[in-house]
Order: sequence, then structure tokens, then C-alpha cells
Amino acid sequence: MTPERPDPVVPTATYRLQLQPEFPFGAAAAAVPYLASLGVSHLHLSPVLEAVPGSLHGYDVVDHARVRAELGGEDGLRALARTAKEHGLGLVLDIVPNHMAMAPRHNRALWEVLREGPKSPYARWFDIDWEAQGGQVLLPVLGQPLGAEIDRLEVDGDVLRYHDHAFPLREGTEELPLPQLLDAQWYRPVWWRLARTELNYRRFFSISELIGLRVEVPEVFEATHAKILQLLHDGVVDGLRIDHPDGLADPDAYLQRLHEATGGRWTVVEKILSDGEHLPASWPVAGTTGYDALRHIDGLFTDPAGAGELLGQYRRFAAPQTDRGGNWEATVRRAAYRVLEHELAAEVDRLTRVASRLCVTSPDPALRDRAPWALHTALRELLVRIQVYRPYESGDAASVVTEEAAAQARAAFVVPEEAGAVDVVRGLVLGRHGDGPDHLEFRARFAQTASALRAKSVEDTAFYRYVPLLSATEVGGNPGSPAMPPEDFHAYCARVQRDWPGTGTVVSTHDTKRSADMRAALAVLTECPQRWADTLAEVTRTGEGVPDAQLAWAAWQTVFGLGPADPDRVQRALLKHIREAGLYTSWTEQEPPYEEAVAAFVATGPCGAPGERVHDLRGTLEPHIRANVLGTTLVHLTMPGVPDLYQGTEGEYRALVDPDNRRPVGFPPGDLGNKGAVTGTALRLRRRRPEVFGDAATYAPLTAEGPAATHCVAYVRSGEVVTAVTRLSLRLAEAGGWRDTRLTLPPGRWADVLAPEREFTGHTRVDDLFAPLPVALLERVG
Repeated sequence: MTPERPDPVVPTATYRLQLQPEFPFGAAAAAVPYLASLGVSHLHLSPVLEAVPGSLHGYDVVDHARVRAELGGEDGLRALARTAKEHGLGLVLDIVPNHMAMAPRHNRALWEVLREGPKSPYARWFDIDWEAQGGQVLLPVLGQPLGAEIDRLEVDGDVLRYHDHAFPLREGTEELPLPQLLDAQWYRPVWWRLARTELNYRRFFSISELIGLRVEVPEVFEATHAKILQLLHDGVVDGLRIDHPDGLADPDAYLQRLHEATGGRWTVVEKILSDGEHLPASWPVAGTTGYDALRHIDGLFTDPAGAGELLGQYRRFAAPQTDRGGNWEATVRRAAYRVLEHELAAEVDRLTRVASRLCVTSPDPALRDRAPWALHTALRELLVRIQVYRPYESGDAASVVTEEAAAQARAAFVVPEEAGAVDVVRGLVLGRHGDGPDHLEFRARFAQTASALRAKSVEDTAFYRYVPLLSATEVGGNPGSPAMPPEDFHAYCARVQRDWPGTGTVVSTHDTKRSADMRAALAVLTECPQRWADTLAEVTRTGEGVPDAQLAWAAWQTVFGLGPADPDRVQRALLKHIREAGLYTSWTEQEPPYEEAVAAFVATGPCGAPGERVHDLRGTLEPHIRANVLGTTLVHLTMPGVPDLYQGTEGEYRALVDPDNRRPVGFPPGDLGNKGAVTGTALRLRRRRPEVFGDAATYAPLTAEGPAATHCVAYVRSGEVVTAVTRLSLRLAEAGGWRDTRLTLPPGRWADVLAPEREFTGHTRVDDLFAPLPVALLERVG
């Protein structure tokens, strides 16, 4: 079913709402008048299809054919759409094509597969390796090995129950003795620890509760997208956000099929681009969801020299402890090895089986006589050296799995003759040994595994091990090079306007480790690294009670960025921090003594009396934090692309990693202060002047002149709107302020949109421009 409207509606700005049972469609509808007055054009809704009961995020879909009842069902969604339209707003939906919930009692399609096995009409839906594990799907749900749990497994008619879990019984097996009954099923309940090495279904990253979908199969695509396409066809929805396309077997083909099915609706993809990487030009999408923009915006307000000095202070504070030496690339490499050996061991084993099968059956002698262990080693050594999330069929895989990486991988082999396995694996990745079904499967699985590895090793491990500057450890970020020179920022914006003018941009999301306002505060530390080090020396005089220095550094930065807050929030975030880092404790191998020591340190240190000293430092730096907050806000809302605001971030918003950042927010909020004024003014200007910011708009840098020119970042959109912000304001103050620095405006008279009574022309003193606020938004009036 293809939507009738061929022309996509491109939002001017979107506003992300996190729907959950406590904030259903009705609550969203009640917020519509306020959100319309704010100036956005579309509500961006978190997943709305039927999910596991009680889900707070909706990514654990169980039924693609129904809108989630707990949110108000399809009637509630359509009512929300009508209310939104009455106020001039549309809807954008977040959809999840890569996976479903591994919850058989809620997921009917999965239930049928477990009951009927590979002959089920739903068997093609899921990425299951039926040739492994004796043809049974491993279900890692038991709290202990089977022998210790078998008495807790109960047969209830045609259902097998284990605590809250329920599984269907294969027809005719209900009366068998329990051991034989288990052997007769198409699945096998096993100890949860076996998921690490034995699992035979594809997961979302290493989350066993989410099972991979095969949307590359046309019938699966149609069944899982029919409801979404109907909502588009009926005008309920205007656009889509695609969650995790890198997990798909063939993102290129999927996005092309989706583009055709939606009639070319505005669509952005949650694609994380590494430094220097560009979105594949062949993808028929408007762009990314915006983490690449986040990296450039944050980097603009980070001092490069100070970041280097802060790294030196971190090394002295945290080294020589293992993995604290301050080398980003080395930290990522070590994390990648750990992830492959632990969380993704089953995925690499499956990939090894496919590679081994190809070698055994190949007519090419160069592929023969390759031991599985050698292929496994080659896979591991190549995977850990991939610098982006994955290669693509339509892209140049040779630029991702490079000859340089292959040479380094060969060096890992003690016996040089065995190193030939590296060339075999690389040749398979690059498609040099054929295009049969097994070859295509190998390339797809290699890409999927690479994506999961990059996400787990960088976002979920290295970001928690390498912490000189917490604001740089953000999705899409590069902590090894956190600063962004203004000229690089301008070049990025010009490229976006030219190639992807409808792309999404973000600074805070439901997945960011810290909200933009927290990161803006932390970035100020790069302007005063010695003051930060001196403060830490005060609050950690003897080191007593500090479990480890890396954690202490991260904890002190956390309370600096957050400011005074409920200690429980800090405790929960730091508990997640140490488990994700996996150095002394982890989610699966918890060490209570270490975790208790961390909790005690946080309570008496960062959240105790010493924490007041850190809050005092923040207080003295507040004007510079404010400059970063307002600068980040205005740049985000006026740069090329479609800005997405996360719920509550129009005002001051300090949030930690999820689930802290997914707490419900109130509408309408209270006093939003200067940030709210800047946000609303910029959004309403975008809505009023779409030609200035849209696809046909232009972007041109403006360069200040004078002693403090480098501290003013400015640009003009379509010759009609000028944005100017203060960069590195603390360094600016220490150097004597703006003095006679001037910004030459384009010809004409320019009114300050934030204070319309103020007008400027020509060669303008920056000190005057930034008199009321450290940012300015000007509109041509003559």
C-alpha cells in the first residue's frame, strides 16, 4: 500500500515525546497547544506499536499490526493526530525494523515459531540458525543450570511455564516425562549465561531479550510495515525515524523498499557516522537522526588546547591504572577484544561457521585447508580494527576493511602460514570469492557483527573507560579529538546544506549519555583545566575511600555537570557507569564489595560535603556555562537540517544516562528562562520563514575581525537571518573581553529577533551585539 501523497512534508522542527503508560496519547494531546505555541511543526513520537506490557520505551515490539493499547490504541493515536492538525502540527513516528521482543507469551509470531519450528509460516521472520544447537532455539532464561532449575519448570496443558515465562509445547509432547519433553521441543530453555557463547538467534547488540527480524524477506517487510504504511496513507503520520538500520542484513535494499512503499515520505535514519564518514549517497532518505550534528556542535564549544591539558591532568590523576592511560584508540581496541570474547562470542562463532563452510565447499584452492580457529582469529583481528560501524554493499568495503588492518591482523598469528586466513576472510568480506547465498550471508553477518561490536565497544564500554572529558563521550562523538575548529564546523554545515538539507539534528535524545546542558557545562572545564585539577586535589586530599581514580574523576565531573541533585540519581548513573566499563564489576559478573565501595564513596564524596566545593566551582563558572548552553541551543536551531528537540529541553534540562533521561516531563513547564526565550524565538522564526532554512536555503560563514575574533562564531542563512554566538567565553574574559572586535553584517538593516527594538547595520561591535545575551539572532528588516 503506497501512500497517495507523493510530495514529502518536511518538518521545520520536531519535538520528541517519550510515550509510556504514564504518558499515553491522551497526555500528548493535552500538550499539543503548548507545543504548537513553542514553534515546532511536528511531534516526534517514540515507538507506538504493541510492545511488552509496561515498557517505558516501546522498542520491544511484540505486534506490528496493532497500535499499543497501553498508550490508547489506534483510536488514541488518530485522535492525537486530529488534535495536532487542529493546531498546525503533524506526527513523525520512530519505527523499529531490526528486532522484536523475545517474549513468546506476548509475541504471537515467535510463539508460533517455538511451537511449530522451522516449518512455521513465521519461521522466516526471525534470524535463527536452525543448523546449530541440534535444531533447537536456545532460550537463555534459566537462573541456574538446568539441573538446578528443572523442578521450577511446569507443564500446564499445552504450555511450559517457568516463573513469569510461558512457552508453547510442540503438539503431542504434553504427556512426555519432563526431560524427554524438553528434548522434544523446537527450543531449549538454558542457563542465561549460555547466551554469551551458545545463542543461535541474532539479537539487538548483546540484548538477548530482543530477537533480530529478517525484513530483507519481502513478506516480513510487508507484514511488519503494513500498519505504519496505513497510518501514512491515511494522513495520520507525515514522516519516519528508522531505528538502528545498521542491524539489518541489507540497509540499502531496505531503505529503497521503504522509500517506494511510503511514496518518498520524509525519513531519517539512526545512523552513527564516525569521524570523516559520510552517509551513503545511495540511501533514499533525508539524512540521519542527527548525532553527527551533535558532535560538531559540542566540539565547537570545546577548547582544543584546554582539552589536551585536561587529558594530561587526567593521566596524572588516573594513571598508571590499567586502561586509564589516556589513549582513546587503545582503549577502544581493548574494549573491542573484550566484547568479542564475551558479549558477542556467539555472533563471531556463527560467522566462523559460515566462513568455514565456504572454505570447505569452495572450488578455489586458496580457500581450502583453513582451520576454524584460524578463521575465528582472522575475523576477530579484522573486526576490532574497523573504524566505522559497518561496511555497506553499495559502498567501498575495501575502505572499511583496509589492507592496513589486514596487515596488522596477520601480525597476530604466531605461525605466518596461518595468517593467510586473514586474506581469506577479507576476500570474503570484499566479495572476491563469489556471490552465492552463503557468500551473501557471510557479508551480511560480518556487517551486522561489526555494527554490534562498534556500538558495544565504543558507546557501551570505552565511553565508560576513557573519561578525561565526559561531554565528549557521547553517541557519535570522538573523545580522542573532542574539539571542533570553527572552520571545520562551517565546512560541515555547508556540506549538510548542499547534500542533506532535510537531515535531522539533535543535541539531546533519549539515548544521549548526558543532556546538552550538562555537556555544555562540562565543556567549560576545557577552558580551566588547572582549576579543575586543583579542585579535585582539594576534594580528594588523601585518596581515602576512593575505589579507583578513573571512577572518582568521572564521579566528580558528573556532579559538576549535573549540579545539586538527588543523590539517588547520581548513584544509579555511576552504578551503570562501572558496570558498563566492566573493569571491576559488570552486569553479568557483579562484584558487590566494589559496588558497595563505589556507593559509599559517592555518598560521602561527590554527593557529600566535598561535593559542595565542586558546586561552588560550577557557581563561579555559571556565566560561561550559560554562554555554552545558549550558544548550543541557538546553533542547533538555526544550522542546516531539521532540529529535533527532546522533551523538556526547551528550558534548562540536566539529565544523566537512561533511564534518568526518560523521566516524564510536565506540560506546560514553568519558567523557561533565557534558554526558553531563545528556543521559542528561533523555532517560531523557522516556522515563519521556512524558505530561509529549508532545502533551497543557503549557508555562509561570517568572520569577525579584531583581537577576539576567534570567540565569535557567526553565519547567515539565505541572506536573511544571522546567527552569532560566543565561543570559549572564559578564555575570552581572561584575554580582556571583546575590546574592538567587530562583525560585518551583510547589507541592510538587521533587527535582533530576541529584542526587536535593537537594530544593527554594517560594521557592528561584537560587544554591542552581545550586550544582553552571549548570543544574537538577527533578521533582515530593510
